[in-house]
Amino acid sequence: MAQLDKLIEKIQLNQEILLESGKTPMLRTENGATPLFTQQLSATQLTSLIQEIAPMPTKADIGQQKTVSFEYTAGVKTVVVAYASQGDQATARISMAAAPACAPVPAAGVPGYEPGINALLRKMFRLGASDLHLTSCQHPMVRVNGDMKDVFEEPVVKPDRMTALLTEILPAHNAAQFEESRDTDFAYEIPGLARFRVNVFMDRYGMGAVFRQVPMEIVTAEKLGLSKEMLELCFLSKGLVLVTGPTGSGKSTTLCALVDYINRHRKAHIITIEDPIEFVHQKKNCLINQREVHVHTRSFSNALRAALREDPDIVLVGEMRDLETISIAIETAETGHLVFGTLHTTTAASTVDRIIDQFPADRQAQIRTMLSTSLKGVIAQTLCKKTGGGRVAAMEVMFVNSAVSNLIREGKIYQIPSIMQTGRKLGMTLMNDSLFKHVVDKAISPEEAYIKAIDKQGLVEMLKTRGITVNLKGLGD
Repeated sequence: MAQLDKLIEKIQLNQEILLESGKTPMLRTENGATPLFTQQLSATQLTSLIQEIAPMPTKADIGQQKTVSFEYTAGVKTVVVAYASQGDQATARISMAAAPACAPVPAAGVPGYEPGINALLRKMFRLGASDLHLTSCQHPMVRVNGDMKDVFEEPVVKPDRMTALLTEILPAHNAAQFEESRDTDFAYEIPGLARFRVNVFMDRYGMGAVFRQVPMEIVTAEKLGLSKEMLELCFLSKGLVLVTGPTGSGKSTTLCALVDYINRHRKAHIITIEDPIEFVHQKKNCLINQREVHVHTRSFSNALRAALREDPDIVLVGEMRDLETISIAIETAETGHLVFGTLHTTTAASTVDRIIDQFPADRQAQIRTMLSTSLKGVIAQTLCKKTGGGRVAAMEVMFVNSAVSNLIREGKIYQIPSIMQTGRKLGMTLMNDSLFKHVVDKAISPEEAYIKAIDKQGLVEMLKTRGITVNLKGLGD
């Protein structure tokens, strides 16, 4: 009998065994997680346990920095095992396999019933995917480590089945919004498994949706490797801090880590305004009120205006989408509050430009002056594919010192990168510097860095100083 069989005997439907190197094995249920025993497993021990139950073709992949998934039967129970290793870390998740198609399915309202979409979301979770993409008349697809993959073992989702899957979980106000605008956003949760940020839309095939997985466990600032200079932003009494980047660049994860750091190190009142709520924060040292747009408030600007009457110390604005929201955020930062926000910009300098350009020409001089004193820092980031699997963030970091403040006030935004270069000792980093370091550390390939770079030629020149060349074939050059 395999050593894991005794643990597998303990697992039930909707439960999961989580094995992580350097940690105690845990049984995760809808009521939380409990240790299975006190011994911590090393990566070698964990890998050996998984190899013992893996089918022969899969054994060779385990322990070779690969991600694998397979089914295993112990007694009368069949479980799905998802294993991944990276460097000296290894993780395995063991969950009950879905019931066979011929098994009776509980009806809605009956104990044990689950919405039909849950089976696909559980598979997405087992595959270690960040996103599940559903398009009518096509197989489901998942995004794993940045790459899109077909889930061919799942049947093509026909339009009528798609409608049934999605309308079953649409909150009433989102269903009304979808009828009016043909797309809508909301949060969905499978207790004990994960939360998902959902966008439902209509295209030429019919209804479709994208589910972005939001981990139940908050990724800490320490685990993300945020610098001490970035963490010092969390102790400001007032000002505006922006986390920027394209969609899917990890902005929400970074903001979540910063809020969690404040929650652990300050005694303050935090208000978050999100659409939808993604990471759920529990009270530690701070009181945290999380408000969802269209559920708890009409709009970002309404909630931000109301927040000023709710005695906050820190306000997080999930998206600074429009002129009104940006204007109120700047005013809030000026009146003695610390405001965190996001924009879809790619560099620190372009972030400043984007904010100023939102305003009419006759107000831009005033906004430059306000921004020069209220803006405290910009973290612009993008996610890169790691060598051997996984993803890592490359970050451009700007802190507003007197030199940067003067450039903003005078409208000389194009000179900000030069100040950032000379401000490295203060913790400032240009995107190329971050990409260059990842390549030198062999975390990402030179080609991946080139794809993600804004100043591509500048990066190529930097890499040449280390004798590193970029294979431009197939990259558009």
